[in-house]
Amino acid sequence: MYEKHFGLTERPFSIAPDPRFLYMSQQHREALAHLLYGVGEGGGFVQLTGEVGTGKTTVCRCLLEQLPDHVDVALILNPSVTALELLASVCHELRIPYAREAASIKSLTDALNAHLLEAHAKGRRTVLIIDEAQNLSAEALEEVRLLTNLETTREKLLQIILIGQPELRSLLAREDLRQLSQRITARYHLEPIHRAETAAYVRHRLQVCGASETVFTEAAVDVVQKLSKGVPRLINVICDRAMLGGFVEGKRRIDVAIVDKAAREVLPLEGLEKPRRRLWPWLAGGSLAAAVTLIAYVLLLPSGMEVYTRQLVARISETPGETGAVAPVAQLQQQRTGQAQEPELLPPESGNTPEAQARAEAVGGEAAVGSMAVQVAAVAQDQSTALADALAEAGPDAAAKAWSTLYRLWGVQSSAVNDEQACAQAPAAGLRCLQGGGSWTVLSHFDRPAILLLVAPEGRRVPVLLQEVKGPQVTVQVAGRPLDVALDTLGRHWFGEYRLLWKMPPHGSVSLRPGDRSKDVPWLREQIKDATGLTAIAPDPLYFDAALRELLESFQRENGLRVDGVAGPRTIIHLHNMSRHPSVPRLGVMSGSG
Repeated sequence: MYEKHFGLTERPFSIAPDPRFLYMSQQHREALAHLLYGVGEGGGFVQLTGEVGTGKTTVCRCLLEQLPDHVDVALILNPSVTALELLASVCHELRIPYAREAASIKSLTDALNAHLLEAHAKGRRTVLIIDEAQNLSAEALEEVRLLTNLETTREKLLQIILIGQPELRSLLAREDLRQLSQRITARYHLEPIHRAETAAYVRHRLQVCGASETVFTEAAVDVVQKLSKGVPRLINVICDRAMLGGFVEGKRRIDVAIVDKAAREVLPLEGLEKPRRRLWPWLAGGSLAAAVTLIAYVLLLPSGMEVYTRQLVARISETPGETGAVAPVAQLQQQRTGQAQEPELLPPESGNTPEAQARAEAVGGEAAVGSMAVQVAAVAQDQSTALADALAEAGPDAAAKAWSTLYRLWGVQSSAVNDEQACAQAPAAGLRCLQGGGSWTVLSHFDRPAILLLVAPEGRRVPVLLQEVKGPQVTVQVAGRPLDVALDTLGRHWFGEYRLLWKMPPHGSVSLRPGDRSKDVPWLREQIKDATGLTAIAPDPLYFDAALRELLESFQRENGLRVDGVAGPRTIIHLHNMSRHPSVPRLGVMSGSG
């Protein structure tokens, strides 16, 4: 709501673990370095711990985006399971087939060992990441330890990363788990950040969203640091509400008073008596439209219904006169219930005094705001319930329907019933599969329709087609059933797993590297020229020479890609995005539909 007021492109203090907003303090850099070191080593454990809200999950997402293409990842997000269920989850993550009816720890371990040996022979590495690892039972932890016994004569076949709260350190210090503790090759504990880092953190997130001037005063940052105790998640919560308060008060600089008010709204502060009427003092002197904006924003922040709120606020703002502001609320009620509703009238005050009129206007305004807020919250709940119900009702053919629709968007017919069949079909159509784990930032960068693995209420993962982005809402298809839901609602069921299709160069190269000689090298030169206007003399047009590498690295650097001089899937996808090729379906994130 407040983005335009502060000249921002988006909200800078979302608590979603978006790696784009990751402020790399010294300790965050060290934490990421430990994880990357662990991935590159030959087996064993890496341990990352930290208090709630210190950035563990965000560092993990950042790791996932930096993993090389030859690394396979099994990500376990809910480790509160038995040892058998944990092994089954690992096999499921790595797409290892096993007999579910006769599954045992031995059969699952044998299947996993065979898969790891095959992957090792192909030059691939396998990493198991367990988040919230403090919830693992002693039995499951022991089974995890035994997985590191899967090895060749020269190295371990599985690298394991344990991420958890400080309780994980206490758990691994137990005498009966000393064998596992001794196998941990790297440990790191994330602490809350210091005052100077808090200032840099706030400044960094604002700059990512396009801020060109200082928003928080130094004194305000002091208060943020004191109240949050340097925990990034609490910094986000306080700063987000403070910017909302600045917007409501019409201020472009956030001072101590605004931060204090914000903290009273979002933190259970000890020693501070909360005012009886916490939100309304901010609304004093403001218009009813501003009140509606604030209440709708606060109520819908978890639900991602900003677009719906904006439409309602626009309708209310366009209605002349204060009494007319009640009309859109009544209209919305009529749309939802199918019955005309009369606005509730206030009882006449004794005497037609200015004080009586002011009281009437205040009560009428609060009634309209409350009624609108209830209706909007109901719509948010309806969307959340509809998605949860659709996931719960999705049958075993959900994957086949998702792949069929995704291929249809590319103009191709498909009868694939699972990921393996769908990806095997892709090359014949000039396409390739890309499977991975990441964040919404990753999908936004790809700008392709994708299949997301959403978690149903009972914990089952359901393949769902993400078809289109329309501002803060998206269109998905669950088992062929189309639904419009808010991004935040979708995010409650999605933990980063995706599958998508991408178009290969005309002669079928999956990647182009310096030193390659290929008929697709001229295509690469032309794509870079179209995107940047730059070209280089090519004595041998089919040869990927040093001059072409320099152009490609410049393109990668300017577009936020990994600067490696290799035209791999991500670079090729971005080149197609720049060329706006008509045969390439777009998600709408970058193409302008949103």
